[in-house]
Amino acid sequence: MITNSTGLEQTSMTENMITEVTIEALQTNQEGITQYPILEFDENALNLLCTGIQETLKHSTLKPAGSAAYRAVKRILDVVLSALGILLLLIPGLIVAAIIYIEDKGKPIFSQVRLTENGTPFRMYKFRSMCMDAEKRFEEVQKKNECDGIAFKSKHDPRITRIGGFIRKTSIDELPQLFNVLKGDMSLIGPRPPLPREVVLYTPAQMERLMVKGGLSCICQCEGRSDMAFDEWVESDVRYIRTRSLGLDCKLFFSTIAVVLKRKGAR
Repeated sequence: MITNSTGLEQTSMTENMITEVTIEALQTNQEGITQYPILEFDENALNLLCTGIQETLKHSTLKPAGSAAYRAVKRILDVVLSALGILLLLIPGLIVAAIIYIEDKGKPIFSQVRLTENGTPFRMYKFRSMCMDAEKRFEEVQKKNECDGIAFKSKHDPRITRIGGFIRKTSIDELPQLFNVLKGDMSLIGPRPPLPREVVLYTPAQMERLMVKGGLSCICQCEGRSDMAFDEWVESDVRYIRTRSLGLDCKLFFSTIAVVLKRKGAR
């Protein structure tokens, strides 16, 4: 079952429908999407989207850099560093979770379906920074999008809680994704995993950012974060995919720490 932006339910979604909503949305919202044609995906719709991504990427000329040895070492570093991070941040994380719960008695951990390498779906974890019914209220706030492209960003999103504003500004809300890295869903360094409602609007060129495993941080998060234009964001992800190496990953890892401490571009 698919829920569209009018609140109506559709029982199935075809490839032509995906193409039509993508073209229409991009033609009428050239400076940024303010109404996502498809908001929710059931299992069948998600499988169709993922299949479409995989078929599209088969025709891409982009070749991800990195040998088998690079990928093996990258995975080892992901496991070691994420496990270490979880151990070091366990107590502070429990304190943050308790504060979130005390504010509105809701679950402190929020999970959301995202897409990673070759369109593979997975549940990405975050400390909850919004009200409990934030996903249901998205239709209300999507017109306040301040991002110039397909992703949604808003400085004054009314769904953000008091503690949520702080943990988003300091990127503390992203810490539970260390468990995603440990599980193998994500990497420490790689393009940020997008939402299905965003990917359904991607052009074939934009889908290329899904050619490698998504990560906690990448070039965009080090050079501009929310301040970077969407096209530049995609270009930076493609640049990473073309040139990735252990040296670049280490550089981005330490740059990410510096950017987070400075709170540059965070929303």
